[in-house]
Amino acid sequence: MTAPAPTRATGLRRELGVFALASTGICSMVGAGINIVPFALQRTVPGVGDWVLVAYSLAAVPAVLAALCYAMLGSAMPRAGGSYVYASRAIGPYAGFLASFSQWFGLCIAIGVVSYVIPPFLRDIAAAAQWTTLASALDQRLPRLALALLFLWTFVFVNLRGVRAVANTLLPLMLIMFVCGGLVIVTGFSHSASEYVELLETQQRTLPPEPARASFWMVVPPAAAILFSSFIGFDAIAQAGGEAKNPTRSIPLAIGLTIAIVGAFYFLFTAAVYHTVPWWHVAAEGRVRDVTAPGLLSPLTSPIVAIIMVSGAAVSLINDLPGMLLGVSRLCFAWAEDGVFPRGLAAVHTRYGTPHVALFVSAILATMGIFGGHFAGDFFLGVDILVTAMLVNFIIMAVSVLRLPARNPSLARAMRVLPSRALQIAVASGAVLLLSVLLVVHTWRDLHADVSVWYARSTPVWIIVMMIGSAVYWRETRALARRGGDLRAITSVLPPE
Repeated sequence: MTAPAPTRATGLRRELGVFALASTGICSMVGAGINIVPFALQRTVPGVGDWVLVAYSLAAVPAVLAALCYAMLGSAMPRAGGSYVYASRAIGPYAGFLASFSQWFGLCIAIGVVSYVIPPFLRDIAAAAQWTTLASALDQRLPRLALALLFLWTFVFVNLRGVRAVANTLLPLMLIMFVCGGLVIVTGFSHSASEYVELLETQQRTLPPEPARASFWMVVPPAAAILFSSFIGFDAIAQAGGEAKNPTRSIPLAIGLTIAIVGAFYFLFTAAVYHTVPWWHVAAEGRVRDVTAPGLLSPLTSPIVAIIMVSGAAVSLINDLPGMLLGVSRLCFAWAEDGVFPRGLAAVHTRYGTPHVALFVSAILATMGIFGGHFAGDFFLGVDILVTAMLVNFIIMAVSVLRLPARNPSLARAMRVLPSRALQIAVASGAVLLLSVLLVVHTWRDLHADVSVWYARSTPVWIIVMMIGSAVYWRETRALARRGGDLRAITSVLPPE
């Protein structure tokens, strides 16, 4: 039996290799971002039509630049709570907190969203198996809520048992996810839109005429901003920096592998569905129910194949949860380690070596995200909050690359990814520009959305939460100063391992 990695000053253990890190990132990305968002987008951005893949391409560019920024910073500062450590050491402690609190809030809400959209996939599995009574029950609000909470808290306790338990859970599920996702790709490209229309006619379902698409510039940039959320997840690798083996090499390599694999899979998967299913049918279905990729394609296949496809989609959503919970709990842990949040969040379980208090606090916020989606009746508010939060986070990460040499030159010299300063500046500047454009577009769409109450907009909700978090930050930093702590000195060096 392999001996556990030695416990370090923080109590965390370096047990994650490149493959385990990449699995964490991949499984944090491939879920709702591929099975639901590209199709629910027809409802959220009416008129986007078959420009979804174009919007994906636009979203991928700033995502790749942000990933490069993370890889550069991760190679120099491999510690738990990556984004907080990066920005606090490159810009200042409040910038680090601002970036990471935004990220923590957005990801916790996203965990709740993912948990809440798993039950519709189980409903589709029951429907494909012709278990109509069970499918009807799973479509009811109360069973959906109960199942969402069950999935969330199951993986909270998996996380509690340590990073090795998380990795051992993710690896087999990731293989199932790719095999079943491959079946969706093959099914989509093996049929044509005319076959799909004929199938609808045999079911006595009328396909509405193809409507006109909206103006390109009115729909594609807002769609790209939403689809950017599909690429969020690789940052979970950075948050686990304190538990990575050979981190200066493994973190950048895992981030690169994750972006390349997931990007290719996204494009093939989405293109396969839209190759066969007319986009206006997707839009019409999305107005009356939550649509999923396997649910759209299952009428073309046998019941067994349909069950396998929908099961794979359910697995991909379930896979989101362990890695995302790992990432958000390490952010809380990093704040507490530096003294900018209540110290109790830095407690590490003596048996499992996990920050269990930070994990439970994050899970409670994710639970609130589940209830928010349940009572709002639409999970897309959570997606909008995630996009706002992560765009702010990634912009600050890019600025961190630009500012690190001025504030902490010794750490800047430790960057192993793109060691040329000219390349670093070009990548980070491009990331700041493109991410800022997406943030402006997304905020404009949110503030002009037709909603009945103000809290159905993601922007004011995000601002209020950031104000609450900042109030806690200032209270804790003043208390730290009264105890004789020097926050600037603390953030001028890396945290202990």
